[in-house]
Amino acid sequence: MIRLFHVSDLHFGAEDKAALDWFRERTLAEQPDAVILTGDLTMAARAREFAAAAAWLRSLERPVTVEVGNHDLPVYNPLLRFFLPYRRYRALEAMIEAPLDLPGVTIVPLKTTARLQLRFDWSKGLVTGRALRRSLALIEAAPQGDVILVTAHHPLVEGGTRMDGRTRGGRKALAALAGAGAQAVLTGHVHDPFDRPITAAGRAIRLIGAGTLSERVRSARPSYNELRIAAGAIDVTPHFMADAPAA
Repeated sequence: MIRLFHVSDLHFGAEDKAALDWFRERTLAEQPDAVILTGDLTMAARAREFAAAAAWLRSLERPVTVEVGNHDLPVYNPLLRFFLPYRRYRALEAMIEAPLDLPGVTIVPLKTTARLQLRFDWSKGLVTGRALRRSLALIEAAPQGDVILVTAHHPLVEGGTRMDGRTRGGRKALAALAGAGAQAVLTGHVHDPFDRPITAAGRAIRLIGAGTLSERVRSARPSYNELRIAAGAIDVTPHFMADAPAA
């Protein structure tokens, strides 16, 4: 059996220190096979926020793979955003889309962030043809029989949460990923956990969203997901910090 902790939206700069301590204690005590983080490590992509996030992730003492979120692109420096958007990731470079050695499980990243979009709200999701083709190629290269988990920041379609992703190209991407054999897409962004089974391209696929460990809670308290994968089946349990109020 493979056990994964799926966490998202840490938002260093607006982090909940008690929630981060709680998650770290659970991780050190339970020793999952890996931690998957689906974006928004920072609040405003400042260098000090990335440094704090990197130090905290190293303190978990577990293999970690990170997908980027919309808050991880520079907000207050347009030159960096357009020309060197990932320059401040150097403290985290080794963790970004890091491959994980998980027998029977393959993690496939899918980029849903964009430096520029032809709409007012650039915080929402976008799946480009190039990003989708890259993910499909990684699925094709996965060992036969592996459970395929795709990691993205934005939900590809809505999961019934208070906040939405409005991911352009998301439904098309979901159908392509399902058709290629992916069993689930792990995401963040909306700050509330969800687990939505749907059918796309004639195949069943799960949309699994993690909550937040920041002060920016929505409907639920700070939380993370525990995934147990055995015999091709995926069992998901959300864990909530008991002493934190929901919004």
